[in-house]
Amino acid sequence: MPKQEEKPQPDSLRPFNPLSKEHLARSLMTAFLESPLDALPPIERFPGAGVYALYYSGDLPIYRELTKHNQDSDQATPIYVGKAVPSGSRKGGMDFDSAIGSALHRRLVKHADSIKQAENLDISHFQCRFLVVDDVWIPLAESLLIQRFRPLWNVVLDGFGNNAQGGGRGNQRISRWDVVHSGRKETRALQPSSKSKEELESLIRKSLHDGEKE
Repeated sequence: MPKQEEKPQPDSLRPFNPLSKEHLARSLMTAFLESPLDALPPIERFPGAGVYALYYSGDLPIYRELTKHNQDSDQATPIYVGKAVPSGSRKGGMDFDSAIGSALHRRLVKHADSIKQAENLDISHFQCRFLVVDDVWIPLAESLLIQRFRPLWNVVLDGFGNNAQGGGRGNQRISRWDVVHSGRKETRALQPSSKSKEELESLIRKSLHDGEKE
């Protein structure tokens, strides 16, 4: 007699695991989206590491659809999502007794400086949202936010969050972000990009147009 396939249990009958990836993800996303919007950079310095998102509401033509969406929607779409980890994390260190530091605030200040150097961006057109997160959950939170929103400066214009490279070492090319938003001093000695500003602006418009259809 053939063995009957077991029917999957409805969610209400499955043992609830509050530490499952699904529930952790939902908790992180809810906490992040409930955090208030702030100026970029936040005026008051605060301690901690975590995740953040930058929001644009300016009049640059290539971002017109993004600005319109953010003005008309209850849920704004970030133009960039990132993370700031405590000192030592990049080397695999985990010193539980180390000082908390202010990695998240420093990262937002750094991004504000990059935007101020760009010739076609105005820092007053930006806001940020951030969430101080326990170290172990920071990479998961960043990954979830990028997956959900697919921010332009993460997906189409890479390079905004790059650390400064001294002297244009080797054959390093200028980032896509710096092609469209030129002005950062540390990029002047880098090699040209493989794509022109016009090509990249076309990719931005296509991404925004395709996003509107989803």
